[in-house]
Amino acid sequence: MDVSRFPRISLGHFPTPLEPMANLTSLLGGPRLWIKRDDCTGLASGGNKTRKLEYLMAEAVAARADIVITQGATQSNHARQTAAAAAKLGMKCLILLEDRTGSTDPDYTDNGNVLLNRLHGATVERRAGGTNMQQEMEAAAARLQSDGMRPYVIPGGGSNPVGALGYVNAALELIEQAAARGLKIDYLVHATGSAGTQAGLAAGLYAANSDIRLLGIGTRAPKEKQETMVFDLACRTLDYMGMRAGLGRDSVVANCDYVGPGYGLPTPGMVEAVEILARSEGLLLDPVYSGKGMAGLIDLIRKGHFKATDNVVFLHTGGSVGLFGYPAAFGYKPS
Repeated sequence: MDVSRFPRISLGHFPTPLEPMANLTSLLGGPRLWIKRDDCTGLASGGNKTRKLEYLMAEAVAARADIVITQGATQSNHARQTAAAAAKLGMKCLILLEDRTGSTDPDYTDNGNVLLNRLHGATVERRAGGTNMQQEMEAAAARLQSDGMRPYVIPGGGSNPVGALGYVNAALELIEQAAARGLKIDYLVHATGSAGTQAGLAAGLYAANSDIRLLGIGTRAPKEKQETMVFDLACRTLDYMGMRAGLGRDSVVANCDYVGPGYGLPTPGMVEAVEILARSEGLLLDPVYSGKGMAGLIDLIRKGHFKATDNVVFLHTGGSVGLFGYPAAFGYKPS
């Protein structure tokens, strides 16, 4: 499988590290835990969206776009990395932020990723929760075109077949890293939301004929909906690559028991996971994705889901900037 034939612009630092988490392994009593550091991709403090943006922004450049439009939740990591990519490539950026939590806390609405969006020069517009964000982006694109601009629309999370190529590549990268150190990976666990990361990984592992078991920990949608979105995008990604043969529906698994009261809303498990990783491994997770993903992994370990001899890799999708939008969840809000 060769993904080098697809246009790509270098935006990140790759390969990202694959590191053991010996302290966490000891604390939880096994299995053997590893972390794939996609928080270290480099663009605007890093994160998983950088991999997707390398392909998406290459398409934008080829289309001679002078402005990119994307959307996400208020504390969107994807929006922040898109704003940075646009700045790096000399493009303007319009970000539409959907209120998915109802929070009016200024730390949430204006700090963290929102602050960085603006520092990178993006224009930020707000939308109410439940808005059809794809329609809003299309309307914005039509408005900008009428003003003589050349917009390029990036879906939320960068989750389409072009963006998913970034995680096809990540799967190959991880397989090579494991082979170089003689490591047999049994499970790859990560937070799954807009579907692009898991879909790309599923497509990449399938194309490489890998026996690594992929487990997404859901952060938003119910299990059936999440798995359907991921499977559909994985199949479309393989079609785009010209190599769909027979990806099995059972290759896409999402455990959505750790969403809690809703997307972006804190849970006790998320708080515990963020604190445990910070205090045992010196690693910063985020409160929306990797925190809930790790909460799910920790709980499954405690429930005996894995064998003590398994090698389990957790994909860190980045986003620690979002912690500055949630100080109250960790008991640090000034009185």
